[in-house]
Amino acid sequence: MKFKLLLFLLSVICMDASGQQTAESSEAISDCTGAVTILKNGDYKLQFPGKGGSVNDFQAYATLKDIPDKNTVFCSFKASSDGRFTLHAKCEQPIQMIIFEGETKYPCEEIRKGAAEIKRIISKPSPELGLGLIVSDKALYPIDLKAGQELIVCFIAPPKTKEYLDVNFVLEPTNGELQEASDGGKLIDARTTREPGLKIMIRDYETGKPVISNMTITGIKGIKGITAAYQGSDFLISIDHSGRVQLKVDAEGYFFTDREEPVSANTETEIVVWIEPLGEGKSMQIDEIEFLPGTSDFLQSAEPKLRRLRDFLALNAGVKIEIQGHVHSNGDNTFEAQKLSEARAKRVYNYLVDNGIDKNRMTTVGFGNTRPIFPNAKFASEEQANRRVEIKVL
Repeated sequence: MKFKLLLFLLSVICMDASGQQTAESSEAISDCTGAVTILKNGDYKLQFPGKGGSVNDFQAYATLKDIPDKNTVFCSFKASSDGRFTLHAKCEQPIQMIIFEGETKYPCEEIRKGAAEIKRIISKPSPELGLGLIVSDKALYPIDLKAGQELIVCFIAPPKTKEYLDVNFVLEPTNGELQEASDGGKLIDARTTREPGLKIMIRDYETGKPVISNMTITGIKGIKGITAAYQGSDFLISIDHSGRVQLKVDAEGYFFTDREEPVSANTETEIVVWIEPLGEGKSMQIDEIEFLPGTSDFLQSAEPKLRRLRDFLALNAGVKIEIQGHVHSNGDNTFEAQKLSEARAKRVYNYLVDNGIDKNRMTTVGFGNTRPIFPNAKFASEEQANRRVEIKVL
């Protein structure tokens, strides 16, 4: 009897711990850990999810006890250079705003513990608010940031509303690192030496012109996962060790693009990243959203790309999409293959809805095995590529 009681208590503890872990690692934009990443100056259209997150991120702050955590959008802004941070937010409904700054690379954990500093707070609801040089009850002073500093910006709307939120984020550099490049682009010279290094150019796929983008590069300084974020169209970067770098490129009005490229120390390397402008009827293939064979269960490797897709939709709130599911199987399309492809598209849809994207912006469709990338797949990688998701702009 005592042994059974002990097993019961252990199961309750494990279930509680599991629930806490799920809550703390929430991907919803209404939770701090699901904050939409903002690294590029510009105008963004977000949408309130109409509900709160799975964690009350304010509970450790007595000063925030009167601010409801029932309908929130969290954004993360990391300074790419020394500069002055301002923003302007506008919504049809009155909103509130809280800006936190943590001292570690885990600001959400600091917020949950009440250790993160509250940099600015506008608790009086207003349809417009922000940071600027003219101070009022709906606008506070800008925040001076050092390169690498991260802010967590939380917007709060009345419960259940799914209104759009128009936000303009601006970091005005103060160290002169930005230089004019040709054709309206921006050159970022981040070299630490004048030895040969890496040159990256972001270009419009249709016009060939430079596109000012947010670029995150991982793998420099010894290819050990160190990340740097830049804003521009042309980049010069020193490479100290040979290896591979991972590039993530985002630009307003374009599909996001991810690349992995080999680089060699002290060798001149040039990479051109072509990005596709958004447009009705255009589609994007997302290879890394992969599934276990014969199921609609995501592989663990799909998680980063699912979040990338969520961020893309959160930052382009006016875009409606069709989620297309595909499977790999030999021969004619079967009933089972068709249903599996539909289930895979629906699984992606559910992930996005669960994490704050309005369901009315998305439809789903399954194509079974009628549109394989590799009709005569010979390798496991080719079969996996056929088990994919594509996004079509409506």
